[in-house]
Amino acid sequence: MTLITTSAALAETCKSLSRADYLTVDTEFMRESTFWPQLCLLQIAGPDDAVAVDPLADDIDLAPLLELLADTSIIKVMHAARQDMEIFYHLTGDLPRPLFDTQVAAMVCGFGDQVGYEALISKTTGTRLDKSSRFTDWSQRPLSDAQLQYALGDVTHLRPAYETLRARVEETGRDAWIEEEISMLCDPAIYRVEPAEAWRRLKPKRNEPHYLAVLQAVAAWREHEAMTRDLPRNRVVRDETLLQIAARPPTDAGALDRVRGLSRGFSNGRLGAGLLDAVAKGLAMAPKDAPTAPPKRDLPAGIGPLTDLLKVLVKQRCEEHQVAPRLVANVSDLEQIAADDEADVPALKGWRRELFGADALRLKHGEVALAATGTHVRLVTVNGAGDVDPLPAVTEPASNGSKRRRGRRRKRTAASETTPAGD
Repeated sequence: MTLITTSAALAETCKSLSRADYLTVDTEFMRESTFWPQLCLLQIAGPDDAVAVDPLADDIDLAPLLELLADTSIIKVMHAARQDMEIFYHLTGDLPRPLFDTQVAAMVCGFGDQVGYEALISKTTGTRLDKSSRFTDWSQRPLSDAQLQYALGDVTHLRPAYETLRARVEETGRDAWIEEEISMLCDPAIYRVEPAEAWRRLKPKRNEPHYLAVLQAVAAWREHEAMTRDLPRNRVVRDETLLQIAARPPTDAGALDRVRGLSRGFSNGRLGAGLLDAVAKGLAMAPKDAPTAPPKRDLPAGIGPLTDLLKVLVKQRCEEHQVAPRLVANVSDLEQIAADDEADVPALKGWRRELFGADALRLKHGEVALAATGTHVRLVTVNGAGDVDPLPAVTEPASNGSKRRRGRRRKRTAASETTPAGD
C-alpha cells in the first residue's frame, strides 16, 4: 500500500501515471460540519499502479495531481462521480475530462437503478468487498492499514469493472447514450454556487411576489454566510425558519426574537442585523423584479389510466433492452407525456426518445398496443404487423444493484448525486 505525503513523491507518481490511457479516481471526504467538502484522501490508479494521496499532509503541493486530472488525453474513471467532481471544481474551478462514470454506464447496461459500488464490483468481478472501514473518520491521522486498504480498493477494483462496462457499451453501440449522460456531469453550472438561486432548493409552495422576493433575499444571505464561514446551511438558519420568515417578514429585532427556530439573542448579533437587512431588501423589491416559482402543471382529468399504461411500457422497454427504468423516465415525466405530446421532459429527447419516448407517443395515439403472452409483455403494432423492432440489447442479463456505494458519504453530506431523468 502506497500513501503519498510529500510533493516530490507525488510529482514522480503523477509523471508515471501520465502515460496511462485511463485512471480510476476516488476521494474520501467529510462534510458534516462544513459547507465545502473537506478532502481527506484521494485515491488514483492506472492499469498497473495504485496510490493514495494525503491532501492533509504538511506542505504537500497537489498541483501535479490536479494537472494530471486536467489532462484531456487520459480518461478519468469514477463511480457516482458527482460529489468527486464537486470537490475538484471547488479546488480548481474546472472539472476532470474526459469522464467515464461507471454508475451511469451500469444503469445503461442493465445493472439497475443507481447501482452501488459493492454491487457493481460483485457483478463484474465476483469480488466481495470488505465494508468495515466505510464509516471511519477520514480526517484523523494517522490512517490505519485497514483504512488505506479499503480506500485503495475503491480504485483497484474499479479497473476491471470499467473494462467490463466499456466493452459492454461498445458491444451494444450505446456510446452516445453514455456521452449524453456524462456531459451533464461535466457541466460546471451544476457545481457553481449562486446565492441568488439558493431559494429554489427550498421548494416554496407559494408564488406571491413579496413572499418570493423576501425568500430569495434571506436565502441568498444565508448562502453567503454559510460559504464565508464554511458551515452547513442549517447551522446558520434552518430551512423551515427561512420559509417562516418569508411568510411573515420581521422588520425589527423584537419581531425577529419571536421567530421560532432562532437562538436566544440572535437578533442582537451580526447575524441578526444581516438577516434583517436581507428581509428589508426583499420587501423593497418591486413585484415585477421578484422571482417566480415554476408554474404548477394542472394535469387533465382522466389521464391516470394512460399514465399507468406508460409505466408498463417504460418497464417493458427497459427490461427488454437492459436499461434502468429510473434513467429513462420518472412518474412526473410520464404524467406530462400523457398530458402533452410536446412535454419538455428527458424521455422525449435523445436516446431516451429512441428507446421509449417515440413508442410512448405511439401508444398514446393508438398506433401500438401492449400485449401479454403468458408472463411476457411486448409492444405490438395495432394493425397486427407484429412486434415493434427492438433496439440493440445487452447480451448478458444483469440483476438490479443494491444500495448505493456512497452510503458512507450519505451519513456525512446533504449533497445530491446524479439525478437521472429529471428527478
